[in-house]
Amino acid sequence: ADIDVTFYIPSLDKTEEFNPSWEDAQRLCANKGSKVEGGVGPFGLLTLASKNLEEYTAVFFRVFKTSKKHVVLLCSDARSSSLEDGIYKPSFAGFVDVDLADKKLSLRSLIDHSVVESFGGGGKTCITSRVYPTLAVLDNAHLYAFNNGDETIIVKNLNAWSMNKAKMN
Repeated sequence: ADIDVTFYIPSLDKTEEFNPSWEDAQRLCANKGSKVEGGVGPFGLLTLASKNLEEYTAVFFRVFKTSKKHVVLLCSDARSSSLEDGIYKPSFAGFVDVDLADKKLSLRSLIDHSVVESFGGGGKTCITSRVYPTLAVLDNAHLYAFNNGDETIIVKNLNAWSMNKAKMN
């Protein structure tokens, strides 16, 4: 699937303060995952999700503030991606260099059977994750938008396309 979504943040009033010691985006994502409530975020997509959310790979933003600007974190968190034991299920992350003057954030995700590739802020940050779902496969794989932050987030635009098999001559 190819998913393109634009999120609108009506207010940045509840944005959490960014701690300068949080320079490691991956560690910050691991500590403040998709289930940890915040001010502005976490919000984004639950990809390759099973119907009852026993499995999913969360791709999401969190917005923080410093005295000078907003800091946007993009995470791809595979820790809930599979019920299978003993497989590598990390979280990956990067900071997205965007200006939030228009209060919009874009996210594009390309999803295959076991790969979730996500582009935040028009492609300024890219994260690729390999996941191994056991329930969320083929027609049992779902996509959900979510917001676990205090601030309202509006999905301004969401387009999703199925990527069919390539035709070979």
